[in-house]
Amino acid sequence: MTSPTQAPPPSAAPTPAARAARNAVEWVVIIVAALVVAFVVKTFLIQAFFIPSASMDPELKVGDRVLVNKLSYRLHDVHRGDIVVFDRPACDLSDPSIKDLIKRVVGVGGETVQGKGGSVYVNGTKLDESYLPPNVTTSDFGPVTVPSGSLWVMGDNRGNSKDSRFLCDNGPTYIAEKHVVGRAFVRVWPANAFDVL
Repeated sequence: MTSPTQAPPPSAAPTPAARAARNAVEWVVIIVAALVVAFVVKTFLIQAFFIPSASMDPELKVGDRVLVNKLSYRLHDVHRGDIVVFDRPACDLSDPSIKDLIKRVVGVGGETVQGKGGSVYVNGTKLDESYLPPNVTTSDFGPVTVPSGSLWVMGDNRGNSKDSRFLCDNGPTYIAEKHVVGRAFVRVWPANAFDVL
């Protein structure tokens, strides 16, 4: 005759020290996971940038913060009118503390860009720059032909912007697409000025 199966004795409740140790381990795992996620997002997906100058005024003011999509140009080409963040060219010696610049794309590789009569022309056609305030004019420059794989960028504040026209002292400055960090797509600060770009 077999003896009835006995239930295992109830396990003892964890001691306060064991509970504290388990909680500490859980918090460490959560914090490490959050840091890893933040690192991946900042490195490969989205990063916040501070606007250091008035070159994009009135669209972006000094002190604004924008989010930049770092994945955007892995999925499609750069488009004219995009606001992009890029590595400050080594030839720009104005302020070495500023590592990244933000401007608007006006011309892409293979296009001829010219400033004439207060307006910008691309391949001989006047560019519709509806993003600029009505009273903004552009100084004469060019014509210049943008090399393949590069961009011609300009600030919206045409009278107060170091951009492809004269970012460096040795003539027109073309921004290599490989130096573009990403596309600014939303202003997140100040909170009352939140806006999609």
